[in-house]
Amino acid sequence: MAICGPKLSLCGLIISAWGIIQLALMGIFYWVEAVALAEDVPEVEKFTSLEDFYAQMTNGYQQNAYNCWIAALLYLITLAVSAHQFWLNNRSSLSV
Repeated sequence: MAICGPKLSLCGLIISAWGIIQLALMGIFYWVEAVALAEDVPEVEKFTSLEDFYAQMTNGYQQNAYNCWIAALLYLITLAVSAHQFWLNNRSSLSV
């Protein structure tokens, strides 16, 4: 049963594919602690030493990496649904 039309399902395919690529790469960059993304790491509240600051920053980078990868997996689900809808729309247009 087709829920959305062919144009919407194609749009969902394209946006999902781009979302997977972008979020997977951002997750990798967070994992390697890219300095350019330091502004997006949750703020370090209180630290007593430099090692404590580094530990909190590392935890923030890792949490952001996990969040990006979880969002990429959600985009993968959206990609699968959009691909299924696209397939249903193309199948029904060929049989009519």
